[in-house]
Amino acid sequence: MSANDKQVGGDHYKRNEIQPWDVIEQYNLDFFEGNVIKYVLRSKGDRKTDLMKAVHYLQKKLELME
Repeated sequence: MSANDKQVGGDHYKRNEIQPWDVIEQYNLDFFEGNVIKYVLRSKGDRKTDLMKAVHYLQKKLELME
């Protein structure tokens, strides 16, 4: 069984044909950018909170770029 065939702690990523980590790898994103993708694509819990988390990671990434 491959890592894409299972998910620990739910199925909110596994429901989709393309998983966030596959997008992260394909585009060679760093930790902060990868977490933005993860939270934007997530369908678990409160949508507003997930989007706020994505914004928070973008804020940190921008700070590191300065």
